Amino acid sequence: MIGLQRETVQVITYQADWHDLFEQERCALHKHIGHLVLDIQHVGSTAVPGLDAKPILDIAVAVASVAVIPQCQPLLCALGYLDRGDGNEGGYLFVKESAPDVRTHHLHMVARDDPQWGNYLRFRDVLKADETLRTTYANLKKALQEQFSQDRKAYTAAKHTFIRDILQQNNG
Repeated sequence: MIGLQRETVQVITYQADWHDLFEQERCALHKHIGHLVLDIQHVGSTAVPGLDAKPILDIAVAVASVAVIPQCQPLLCALGYLDRGDGNEGGYLFVKESAPDVRTHHLHMVARDDPQWGNYLRFRDVLKADETLRTTYANLKKALQEQFSQDRKAYTAAKHTFIRDILQQNNG
């Protein structure tokens, strides 16, 4: 199952079906916006086997230019995505909900030449490759969940230094 009340934080045990749920969504996205985009990737913690995560699928979609985003917007809305505008990490955010304020998907649309595109992929791949780092990150997320269970923005901000350090150590 996926879905989490907006603004709350709940880190759960990795679920093997997250991959299948992403693949189903990727197929639907490819059908509706595939002609407008360059790549569709499963990113974030749900993309890393064995990593505990918030039960929300993070999807990164690469476009040639941000000028493509307005063409994607009505097609994504037809799939149930809500337009949330510029994201705070770079890119443009769309969300999908299973009920009002219960988020199931975060779709981050990013120009392929934006550094955030590479960051999404690199962070995911480093976590997949390094069990010790994966465990350290899971422990951090669980501790932050206890501290920020009703404040997702603070939870996300508190992970920033860890993520930045990993990206700097694995640049290139």
